[in-house]
Amino acid sequence: MTTLSPVTDTSAGQDSRTAALQASGWGAPFKLLQPRNLCFWVYALGVAAGIWRMVQYYGGGAGAYGVGLGTGALAFAIYTIPWLVLLAYHNRYTRQPASLLAAAFVWGAAAATFWIALPANGAFLSLYGKAFGQAWVNDWGAGLTAPINEEIGKALGLILLLGLARKLVRSPFDGLIIGAFIGLGFQISEDVLYAFNNTAVNFGADQVGSAWHIVLLRSATGLFGHVLFSAVFCSGLMWLLGRGDRPRRLRGLLLMIAAMIAHGGWDSMGALGYLLAGNYGVLLLMVVVMPVADLLLLWLAFRLAVPQEQAWLRDILAAETETGLLTEAEVTAAAGGWRTRRHYRKAQHGHDEKQRAKHILTAANDLAEQIAEAGGHDTDDVEHARAEITRLRTSPA
Repeated sequence: MTTLSPVTDTSAGQDSRTAALQASGWGAPFKLLQPRNLCFWVYALGVAAGIWRMVQYYGGGAGAYGVGLGTGALAFAIYTIPWLVLLAYHNRYTRQPASLLAAAFVWGAAAATFWIALPANGAFLSLYGKAFGQAWVNDWGAGLTAPINEEIGKALGLILLLGLARKLVRSPFDGLIIGAFIGLGFQISEDVLYAFNNTAVNFGADQVGSAWHIVLLRSATGLFGHVLFSAVFCSGLMWLLGRGDRPRRLRGLLLMIAAMIAHGGWDSMGALGYLLAGNYGVLLLMVVVMPVADLLLLWLAFRLAVPQEQAWLRDILAAETETGLLTEAEVTAAAGGWRTRRHYRKAQHGHDEKQRAKHILTAANDLAEQIAEAGGHDTDDVEHARAEITRLRTSPA
């Protein structure tokens, strides 16, 4: 295998790379265990208390409704896999480490669900019932409770991880990705809880069928659930905290409010749709209005957050154009979205060249990751990644 000489260039490309690595924090290690950091102890307390409440909640009925609980847990564990693949694909610019994202998932699954949301929702609904009556609570209680308690509870995980990984969590896009993993943990934990509750409501009759009813219902609407709400809310929170490329606190606040409104719309969809147009209104909101509005909201948050990440990735790879390893078009495509990458591949002539271009772009992203892991230095792993690009370019199709 070809071994390239270490790059010692001090050109503008190298300066841009250094600045991008420092600004993004990409490659910095993440360590959850930080006994001298108060954020660690709050995180540990929340997760431990959440797990304890989870054991208490399921412990009383696990014997009688264990089949329903197990069915729901297994089905939603499988359901988690495509979510992880999808989120891993979008975590492809200045990537967050898997250990940090796992910590985010655990916070959502344990602390945000059982330590914060479950008791807080119960308390709010009780107060609403005393103030407005049970009928009002049935119609509007969830929509005016869950968006506040649950989004704040999930976002607390982002704040704690920001305190534990200040060098890594730097941009609204980081907030979007981490928020999505927190939301995924919350969503899966809540889905299993609903499967268990539905089994209990049916007094253990047809436990598999009771659990699968929830599995099918929640899976069908899962794309417009906590993953989406939390991603948008947490990206907005990062702007509100001033962590973007420039202060955009109003943008952040508006995104956070929009995420809570979207969340509340789903939780009060029945009452809201019936108020607007009866049963047809409910169907219209569920099938058309809310899905389209939520996806547009997520698209907006993504489009606003991703340019900074793409700029960092371009700056990290820019120095490779000065040595001739990559072209400007390849750097632009490697740092771009899927449309940019597809456009670059389609511009190549012939199937073999399109495939070669696809592999070179993947290798360019791998090179950027190795550069980040090495802190911008020319290590053996960086040289190996460069040699792989050279091999792909010169080898037969």
